[in-house]
Amino acid sequence: MIVSHDPREVIHDLTRWVGRKEHVRAALLTSTRANPRASVDALSDYDVVLVAEDIRPLFEDRSWLGDFGEVLVAYWDPIHPDPDHDIEHTGNTVQYADGLRIDFRLWPVALARRVAGGSRLPDDLDVGYAVLVDKDRLFGEMRPPTYTAYVPSRPDEQTYLTAVNDFFSVAPTVAKCLRRDELLPAKWCLDYDMKHVCLRPMLEWRMERDHGWSEPTGSLGKGLKKRLPSDTWRELEGTYAGAGIEENWGALLRTMALFARVATEVGDDLGYAYPRDLDRRVGAYVRAIKESSDLA
Repeated sequence: MIVSHDPREVIHDLTRWVGRKEHVRAALLTSTRANPRASVDALSDYDVVLVAEDIRPLFEDRSWLGDFGEVLVAYWDPIHPDPDHDIEHTGNTVQYADGLRIDFRLWPVALARRVAGGSRLPDDLDVGYAVLVDKDRLFGEMRPPTYTAYVPSRPDEQTYLTAVNDFFSVAPTVAKCLRRDELLPAKWCLDYDMKHVCLRPMLEWRMERDHGWSEPTGSLGKGLKKRLPSDTWRELEGTYAGAGIEENWGALLRTMALFARVATEVGDDLGYAYPRDLDRRVGAYVRAIKESSDLA
């Protein structure tokens, strides 16, 4: 049965658990649950860093996950070096059967000391953190979060033009796949490459234009619906289609039209000229593929 968890009780249970485990030396709460500016609800995850002298026992014997409830399913990263400090760490995401979700990261003490003594916080701590337990004062001198992580900066002109070019470079591939009745690659290129890789950053820049380039962007577009103009969001909804080839032709053309409008608005705001000739030529090519009767 899915239940609503009192955040105070969840934090109390985590804190008490760490206190009982001699080999676990510290715990941090991070991300939205530790950010007073973030919007959370009953489905929001708990992101927790556990610090131990040796993380391998926690990685190899995973029975401890059951101390927080019945595990429905869990995903584990392999142990791998941290890219900034070259010290091994790992993490998991744990969905419990009663609805609780905790994402644990396992840090060795050496990594905690390096992070705490650094000149800047990593983004996943700068977005917000709270020290739950610190038996050895590992985090006593760590910088406070600024809550500015994941706030995008204004793109320079080359970054903007590259984003536009990348978007239009995928459109012919979608058209070819649709013409060949190849649904899977068409949907991948349309819904992932064109929308998530290219259109979503443009929508985020459009959002920042209205919010003074001060709003953090959410993972995979979280929060965009609340922050974009309602007509833009409705237009985005209209770019999604089912399995029919003809309806996906419509979705492709609507995606291109939405991108052109939003990219023009962003370019105007930043003082960059939208490459209308590229838009026109690629659009003509896509329509020629769609309408040609000479292709097998």
